[in-house]
Amino acid sequence: MVLKKRKNRHLLRKGPFVVIAFFLLIWFAGISLDEPGRVLEQAVRICLSCVGIG
Repeated sequence: MVLKKRKNRHLLRKGPFVVIAFFLLIWFAGISLDEPGRVLEQAVRICLSCVGIG
């Protein structure tokens, strides 16, 4: 049985790496702008208003 060799075996798809790099860039930008703290603050405020405390 003869196995066919693929010519493009060493080439990687670049699309997934570009998408991951883009989302990492956005993630770092969000952290540097203190977005996690703001999201947590809004979540606490919404939860307290749902319970009737806030």
